[in-house]
Amino acid sequence: MSDEMMSLEQVKEYYGQTLKSSNDLQTDACCDPSGMPNHIKDVLRNVEDEILARFYGCGSPIPHALEGRTVMDLGCGTGRDAYVLSHFVGESGLVIGVDMTDEQLAVARKYEQSQAKRFGFEKPNTRFVQGYIEDLRSLDIADNSVDVVVSNCVINLSPNKKEVFQEIFRVLKPGGELFFSDIFADRRISQELQRDPVLRGECLSGSLYIEDFRRMLRDVGCLDYRIVTSRPLGIENDEVEARIGMVNFTSATVRAFKLDSLEDICEDYGQVATYKGTIENSRHRFVLDDHHVFETGRPMRVCGNTAAMLEETRYAEHFTILGDRSTHFGAFDCSPSTNNPTSASNDEGGGACC
Repeated sequence: MSDEMMSLEQVKEYYGQTLKSSNDLQTDACCDPSGMPNHIKDVLRNVEDEILARFYGCGSPIPHALEGRTVMDLGCGTGRDAYVLSHFVGESGLVIGVDMTDEQLAVARKYEQSQAKRFGFEKPNTRFVQGYIEDLRSLDIADNSVDVVVSNCVINLSPNKKEVFQEIFRVLKPGGELFFSDIFADRRISQELQRDPVLRGECLSGSLYIEDFRRMLRDVGCLDYRIVTSRPLGIENDEVEARIGMVNFTSATVRAFKLDSLEDICEDYGQVATYKGTIENSRHRFVLDDHHVFETGRPMRVCGNTAAMLEETRYAEHFTILGDRSTHFGAFDCSPSTNNPTSASNDEGGGACC
C-alpha cells in the first residue's frame, strides 16, 4: 500500500471509528461555537443533534450570497455545514457533500428528507456522494459547474493537496469562490510526523506550510488569496505537544476566486468600491477579508485585485465599482484599512470560532 493510500485509510479509521463525537478530540482544533455569526446559529438550531455531535471542523466557512447557487462541501462528514448551506442556497440551489467515510455519510444521508422538511422545502436540495476530494472527476463533477467550494478543516487531512486544489479550480465556474477553514503551519512538517495517525487525525501533522499553500494556489492560476479570520491554535494535550510542539499552528478561514484578472501583487488603478448593503444577513457591512470591511454606502479605495473579486463574481450586484484598469498608478498600499476588521466574525462565517 502506498504512503498516500495508507494516510487516507488512517484518516478514514480515525473519523469513522476512533472518534465517536467531537468530545473525543485531543486538541482545540474544534472550538467553542460562541463566536459564530448569529444567522448561522439560528440555522443550526434546526439541524439534527446526531449531525451536530460528530462535527470536527475548525470554523464556519459559510459565505454570503448563496441563493440559488451550486455549492460543494469537501469532506462534508455528517453534513453539518452542508445542511446549513442548503438552507442558504434555498430550494433552487444545490449542495453537494463529498466524503470518503461510510460512517459519516450514513448519518448525513439519514436526515435528507427530515432536514428538507425542517427548512420548509418540498424535496431535498442536497446530494451526498462517497469519494475522494483529490479526484472529483470520478464523481462526475464537471468542469466549471460549481459556484462555491467550501471545506472545514479537511484539506489538511489530504495526502495530496496539490491534486485537491487542482480539482477545486477545475470544477469552479469562472468567478467562482473557494471559501474554507483549515489549519496552517509555520514550517514544513516531517514525513515521520505526518505518518502519525493521531497527529494526522487531529488536523496537525497534515497542516500546510502557509508558503507552500500560496505556491499551490499560484500553480493553479490563483495569484491572490485573502485571509478572512485567523487565530493561533493551542495544543491542550501534553503528549501531543511533546511530539509536535515545535510547530506553530494557525486556524484560518481563507477565500480565493477563480479569476484570470488577478495579479501577483496589488496594483493601483484608482478604483473605488461602494457596498450597497443588499446582502442578506450583512446589511451594514460586508467583510471581504481581514483588512477589507466595506461599510454600507461608504466609498473605499481598492486595488485592481479587490475590484475584480467584487465585480467579476456573484458579489457584483451588491457593489458599485468606479474606474477600470485603463490608468495605472503603481503598486497599491495594502495596509489594513481604518475600518474595524474584528467585525468579520459577526457577519461572515469565519475561522475564529466554529
